[in-house]
Amino acid sequence: MAEAVFRAPKRKRRVYESCESPLPIPFGQDCGPKQDFKVFTAELINNNVIVRDAEDMEQLYGRGYFGKGILSRSRPNFTISDPKLIAKWKDMKTDMPIITSKKYQHHVEWAAELMRGQGQEESTVQTTLQDYTKPLEHPGIKRKEVQRHDENSETTSKMEVTTDREEPSVMNGDSEKSVGMDDPCKPSGSLQQGPGPDPFAPNGMGEPVAEVAKPQHHPLPRVPCGKEGVLLPLPDTQPGDGSQPTGPLCASERVPGDEYVLVEEDVYDESEKECAPSEELAPKRRLVCRRNPYRILEYLQLSLEEAFFLVYALGCLSIYYEKEPLTILKLWKAFTAVQPTFRTTYMAYHYFRSKGWVPKVGLKYGTDLLLYRKGPPFYHASYSVIIELVDDNFEGSLRRPFSWRSLAALSRVSVNVSKELMLCYLIKPSTMTNKEMESPECMKQIKVQEVILSRWVSSRERSDQDEL
Repeated sequence: MAEAVFRAPKRKRRVYESCESPLPIPFGQDCGPKQDFKVFTAELINNNVIVRDAEDMEQLYGRGYFGKGILSRSRPNFTISDPKLIAKWKDMKTDMPIITSKKYQHHVEWAAELMRGQGQEESTVQTTLQDYTKPLEHPGIKRKEVQRHDENSETTSKMEVTTDREEPSVMNGDSEKSVGMDDPCKPSGSLQQGPGPDPFAPNGMGEPVAEVAKPQHHPLPRVPCGKEGVLLPLPDTQPGDGSQPTGPLCASERVPGDEYVLVEEDVYDESEKECAPSEELAPKRRLVCRRNPYRILEYLQLSLEEAFFLVYALGCLSIYYEKEPLTILKLWKAFTAVQPTFRTTYMAYHYFRSKGWVPKVGLKYGTDLLLYRKGPPFYHASYSVIIELVDDNFEGSLRRPFSWRSLAALSRVSVNVSKELMLCYLIKPSTMTNKEMESPECMKQIKVQEVILSRWVSSRERSDQDEL
């Protein structure tokens, strides 16, 4: 048998992130500072392990690349922001999503349909949504003056964003403090694209409004969890004030990042029409802060092997089912009931993780695992792994019995994607019973043998002999 030759992993050309330190492994009370070790929280929902907390999601993925965002390709960084609007308003220092008015209307319509499906009357639906989507003030933006070119005209106006809570911003969509009202046609320092005066009071007398009262809100009806789009109970808070919602949230006890959005809306200035009545008014665009009635929340989904490794090997994850924490033995039995091959796949996962590899599901290449060095953002997968559990005599019921044709086909697929096909044999003692396999302690008696399968090419072998 030819000896397998280790090949260096193929590094990706473009890497947009840095490698963080992995999760710490506790070895006792004197293992290090307490702040370096944190126990994360997950839930077992519909046979899936879900992490909801945003900080936990970032830590688990960034420090070990555990799990996958359900709305993202890998890292849970889904956002409803429009990329074009982000580039357009890049001078604004805000972390809030920026969306178009059309997209926001879609969210309002989805929320209305959801409320109607709950049996709400039409008048209640319209009143609730009208109250919920009122413009709000958002003071959490740095003060900065920038120059922006108007798309609909050749004029350039100044924009000013205020941070003082005592001075309501024009982002409330209704009113703001007046800076100068001598000339109604003179551009003002407002957060809008294109020149325009300060908004007038509702009485139409042209008097600037000095203070903005918080609108009265009615809480939205609760929606059962488990849906991507959810209507959450309305907290009596303003964006950026740092307070917590008064009512319980459906997703978790936190305020989601997409609860408040900046909506780009077109505004027509009636005062300019008086100055130039014969010309058509070009709409100006400004950002208005509103509540998002229909939110699509991003979760981190852990595979069963990843979840059990975090609980059993690292001890940094606690999994709950119906608000009750599950013990290691209960998880071992529950995961085995959900996935009959869980014991076999986890043993291999535990083995490769302990050797420094980052195993991921290899379903798209027809294998059980894919092995990455450091993580998927830095290197392509080096090995495609097939896992089998056998006894001392390499006998047993194979999970995937291969024929020569199917094995050659799988080998060709692996070669075409620049990976090596590895057969991982988990060797258990012939005397081990099924009862002993009902506990993760059985892994102490398991041995592992790796076999790298390579395709023999006659022409390549013949040329190598000629060189000798």
